[in-house]
Amino acid sequence: MVNLLRKAKQHLLHKTMPKESYFEQVYDVVRCIPHGRVTTYGTIASILALGSARMVGWALNHSFGELGVPAHRVVNRKGELSGRNHFPTPTTMQELLENEGVKVENDQVVDFEKLFWNPADHF
Repeated sequence: MVNLLRKAKQHLLHKTMPKESYFEQVYDVVRCIPHGRVTTYGTIASILALGSARMVGWALNHSFGELGVPAHRVVNRKGELSGRNHFPTPTTMQELLENEGVKVENDQVVDFEKLFWNPADHF
């Protein structure tokens, strides 16, 4: 995890494009989201300084074969579980978040602002 943070920090400081794919860059950021916290598709797109929230969602939709990518920790800008239908069942995303202590009601993270993790504050 320290290497991922270092890599992301280097990318931000030097504004250079890492040699890895966009999907891998998204996965690197998502792997840094702490247990019990969430971030947004748009925040990840902003930290990478390329692409859009939709592209981040597309990358995460393809992450299910990747080890250690906690895609369930990424929600939309309102804290809604907009990606829930891309999990094995529509309730899997909520179940994974609740196993980490994140309360979800009506497909939305309760206390979203409090649980929001901004990668820019940590890189």
